Amino acid sequence: MAMSKQTYKNDCMILNTLNELVPEEHLVRKLDNCIDFQFIEELVKGLYSKGGRPSIPPVVLFKLIFINKIFGINFMRRTCEECKVNIAYRWYLGLSMYDEIPNYSTWSQNYIRRYKDSNVFNEIFERILSQAMEYGFIDMETVFGDSTHQKANANKNKYTDVEVEIVKKEYEEELLKEINEERVKHGKRPIKTIEKTEIMFSEETGEVIENVDRKHIKESKTDPESGCFHKEEKEKCFAYSHHTFCDKNGFVIAKITIPGNIHDSVSFFRVYKVLNEKFKDKIKIYV
Repeated sequence: MAMSKQTYKNDCMILNTLNELVPEEHLVRKLDNCIDFQFIEELVKGLYSKGGRPSIPPVVLFKLIFINKIFGINFMRRTCEECKVNIAYRWYLGLSMYDEIPNYSTWSQNYIRRYKDSNVFNEIFERILSQAMEYGFIDMETVFGDSTHQKANANKNKYTDVEVEIVKKEYEEELLKEINEERVKHGKRPIKTIEKTEIMFSEETGEVIENVDRKHIKESKTDPESGCFHKEEKEKCFAYSHHTFCDKNGFVIAKITIPGNIHDSVSFFRVYKVLNEKFKDKIKIYV
């Protein structure tokens, strides 16, 4: 068979709807079928003024985040550009070929002015989790917890030395009670306070330190909310720690994000409290 030369036909006219052009097995169709995002409008209603010109629909702004994360684009500026030329993304956003895709500046300003300091992201997570539970996708009998570190966008060499007070451990009172019970069994007097026998972990190195009230840490000049993280062979950097609990099917049911220099022994009790407040009667085993 002889080789044929390709003829480019970039100026053809397509007489199809967006719905016809998006394959039935495409992931955006599965997302659209599984999750009803219309509740977002009611959640963010109080963040918008009653007057003025019409805004970009909030559902579109939040769906851009889902496209950004689920399809691994990561950069919101690039996500907005991809949506301009990707028919499946336009269909998912509910925008026609003639509708303008929000640019990065529009998205970022909405985030900064309306959503940044609100609880709306957590409320959306809770609502989607509730939908998954209603469909029977989540099994609460056994939950699995773990934490992972994420490098912050901060120069590790730009920091200030800050003295901070070591926060009392969440479980310290329970530990003192157990120690005293053992001391009484062995005929010893109970300890009134755990301060003099205090054993704590360094939130920066993970090493054990005793009888310390204050310590010095590195605080990033770029991102003060992050924490200096250094563990074994990993590179020393400013980072965040994400502590999550999942069910056996892999659904995240609770999560917290904290500075990367806080030890897991501290973050565990914070997310454990969240789980107990919401699902105490449903969970039987913690792993």
